[in-house]
Amino acid sequence: MMRNSREAGTSLLHNKVYIRIYTAYATSTFGDWFDALAIQVLVGYRWQASPLMLALIPVSLALPGILLGSVAGVAADRLNKLRLMRICDLFTAILTVLVLFAPNMAWLLPLLMLRAAISTLNVPAQASLTRSIVHEDQLLQATSLNGFVNQGSKIAGPLIGGFALTLLTPQWCILLNSGMRLCSFLLLLTIKHIHPVNETREVDVQPEQISMRTMWKEGWSFMLRSKLLLNTMLYGLIGTLAIQVIDFQFTSLFRLISPNNESLLGWMVAASGAGAIAAIMVMNKTNGEKGYGWRMGSGGVLIGIAIGGLGMLQPGGSIIPVLLLGVVLGIGNGVFIITFNYCLQKETPPHMTGRVIGIQNTLHSVLMIGAPLLGGILVQGSGPARIFLIFGTVVALVGVGGILLNRVWWPERKEVVPGETMG
Repeated sequence: MMRNSREAGTSLLHNKVYIRIYTAYATSTFGDWFDALAIQVLVGYRWQASPLMLALIPVSLALPGILLGSVAGVAADRLNKLRLMRICDLFTAILTVLVLFAPNMAWLLPLLMLRAAISTLNVPAQASLTRSIVHEDQLLQATSLNGFVNQGSKIAGPLIGGFALTLLTPQWCILLNSGMRLCSFLLLLTIKHIHPVNETREVDVQPEQISMRTMWKEGWSFMLRSKLLLNTMLYGLIGTLAIQVIDFQFTSLFRLISPNNESLLGWMVAASGAGAIAAIMVMNKTNGEKGYGWRMGSGGVLIGIAIGGLGMLQPGGSIIPVLLLGVVLGIGNGVFIITFNYCLQKETPPHMTGRVIGIQNTLHSVLMIGAPLLGGILVQGSGPARIFLIFGTVVALVGVGGILLNRVWWPERKEVVPGETMG
């Protein structure tokens, strides 16, 4: 068994198509963190935007997901996934250059919204393509590697971005993101042929022969019939709802903690990335098929402790508590996100992956409309410290709920016979 596991890992690293897709994903993700930090500093510190205006950024990013998320999932299952990823990278690079010249929020928000609309295609396309070219026993490793890149970029991106911000302007970081996206596009162009190794269909019908409406209905029907998937989606959304209330208010909090140190937010995000990588490396050596609720719940508890702890920090304090709480936040994020994403991909057949991921993106985007606006209103009325403490407690309690519900919502199951419906 151990030998087979080692062989699986080795063969994944020798999967040239996966490695190129993975490298392209790593390049674009790294660039996104340059961009995200620069925009928060630009709006929060340079433009001195209010908490409510800060909340409009995630709203502008979420609206396209609500309108296009499920459709994008169908497109990922129906159309050429590699071509979709190329198109997304190219147009994202162009739109990011336009973001570079935004003079105020009135210009910035529509550009972010348009860029987010293009990105709705990329996530399900990448997930669906990975699902089809990676063997079943390598799926946790592939998911962990994607998480490793996402969290690793939180270290390098904010550190380098924070250093760049001390010498240059946020616009330079935004320009770097555009260049990264262009590099990702060029790398994907080097992939000529893809041979699926994990493509299993229950019916002998090509996706091009099925209408978009039918595929969309099939995706929702499958997810609603699968008790495990439905419970995972519901729990993930409850946790996300509580987190998103304060997610885009970190700038408001850090303006209070350290009004003259723009780079402190970057240091906290970098510490969070380090904690997440440590968690992912440990998880990659474990059996990811058991204990979904226990793992996500534990991650939620750690996230809640970190958020509440940040809310208790006093202005002018040492950087050490910020870094320690950032590490705890990262460990919680790493455990929660990797378990959630792995469960969705593991428990979904390859030909349904794009649609299920698209549904998840749609539901997440719905939360991103109300939660950040609520957070902006609460922070503007009561101050960031108090709201962080309250919602840190809420997230921790949601985590405890996941641990208690582990055996009820995520019972250990025997292997599903091909053709049977999960649930």
